[in-house]
Amino acid sequence: MKTIWRPGYDLTVDKIIKTALSRDPDREIVYRVTTGGDKIERYNFRIMFNRINALARALEALDVKPGDRVATLDWNTHWHYEAYFTIPMMGAVLHTINVRLSSYEIEYIMNHAEDKVVIVHRDFMKLIETVASEVKSLKAIIVVDSDYVPEKIGGIPTYHYEDLIRSYKGNYEWPRLNENDVAAMCYTSGTTGMPKGTYFTHRMIVLHALSVALFASASPLIRLGEDSTMLHVVPMFHVFSWGLPYVSALITAKQVYPNKLIPKVLLELITSERVTHTAGVPTVLYMLLTDPESLKYDLRGLVYINGGAALPKGLADLARKRGIKVVVGYGLTETSPVLTIASPPVKLLEKADTEDLVLRTGWTIPLVELQVVDPEGRPVPKDGKTMGEIIVRAPWITPEYYKDPEKTMNAWRDDWFHTGDIAVWFEDGSVLIQDRDKDVIKSGGEWISSVRLEDAISTHPGVSQVAVIAVKSRKWGERPAALIVPKPEWKGKISLEEIRRYLEEKFVSKGLMPRWWLPDLVIEVESLPLTSVGKIAKRVLREQYKNIEID
Repeated sequence: MKTIWRPGYDLTVDKIIKTALSRDPDREIVYRVTTGGDKIERYNFRIMFNRINALARALEALDVKPGDRVATLDWNTHWHYEAYFTIPMMGAVLHTINVRLSSYEIEYIMNHAEDKVVIVHRDFMKLIETVASEVKSLKAIIVVDSDYVPEKIGGIPTYHYEDLIRSYKGNYEWPRLNENDVAAMCYTSGTTGMPKGTYFTHRMIVLHALSVALFASASPLIRLGEDSTMLHVVPMFHVFSWGLPYVSALITAKQVYPNKLIPKVLLELITSERVTHTAGVPTVLYMLLTDPESLKYDLRGLVYINGGAALPKGLADLARKRGIKVVVGYGLTETSPVLTIASPPVKLLEKADTEDLVLRTGWTIPLVELQVVDPEGRPVPKDGKTMGEIIVRAPWITPEYYKDPEKTMNAWRDDWFHTGDIAVWFEDGSVLIQDRDKDVIKSGGEWISSVRLEDAISTHPGVSQVAVIAVKSRKWGERPAALIVPKPEWKGKISLEEIRRYLEEKFVSKGLMPRWWLPDLVIEVESLPLTSVGKIAKRVLREQYKNIEID
């Protein structure tokens, strides 16, 4: 048959908000502001779009052109959400910066990305003052959530966001975009060396949002839909809040933006706004459940999508006791980010123990291909036991590390992206991460999963938090050590003997764990260090305990 050419329809970010405007322009968006007192305010997509037009006209007046990078240093605010659309829709590149990085890393990132304008929450005015004069490409600073804006910060002209919105009211002539234009970029948190830049096209962002929306709405465990309320807890600087602000617009769910992430504020919003869904790392769930006032709030029916790190079974059990439905997801910064969600096919839900299945790393969402392979790149058996590296293909994986061809070549091999995550996979199509390649414990030529050990130890009644790392062993090369934050009533009572006895009784005797996996060292600690995105910082722990050596 003859191919008939027709004008193309590009998958660009503007299509997402146009869907929301067409479907439900009055859909409520709730947001918290801290200027002039802590208060909750509301608007909708119709009002938001008018503000987006004004912001685009203001950025154009500040000489932002297609391809220019516009950075954000902001919390989870409606201002940040407006930037999510405005900047890419202009043809510029949205660059979300991790506010928890050091000033040195932020200066490096902004210079590496060559940011032209930065939108800054007032909480980070001192931070941007430190780095602004060192970022040679920076021409303007825009401040949000602030009553006062100086004329300049670090010698760079400074503007008040709301003043710009008022001054540039009116329609903006949006350019026609190509779906393969770069829409957004972000940097890894720099677990090894300086942060690495990743970028994503309009097509990638739209396809990712469509796939997540399709999977989450069809899932009988998640049921994210038009009647849902999404509380955005994942930091908006962290891989675009896992794409959930875009997903929420596509399905026109009610959205809640809490500004700075304070446990009591989140608990109040969950109750007052009748939040049905939220997502975050295990640390956030832990804070919500252990806040001194947590028991005052009814959390029944809340769906918590866990990502960023493995969800310990003990923490999952605690959440379930409060009526929270927990589901695990998995992805990386480089994959923008979602690859899998632990919502099993219906046929498995009818036969299997759902509580265990939802703690797996999960099943691939639509359009993702995944394999678990040995060091030679051969798929390992789907037996739930044989470990290998997860490699993936999907239409939203970053094509390269920005300005870093060597790291790009190392990550992309044979048309597959190598994640560095060690996992097993099962005949039912699911995977279960055992560890990061750098975190797995190599003992006597065999691998011990620090994640599975943490999961087991977390179920001990006296354990509040736990991290397992490798320490040097003269005999075995490496052996597992458990760093444990005890519950208050167990302080001084957590010992190696107690933990080994518990694991022996609950796991080893039932064939759930080999005896040689049991830790050789248990250390009681006051707290565990966290990374910039809220994960337990194992690199810090390994450095702290690097001189320990056991027989």
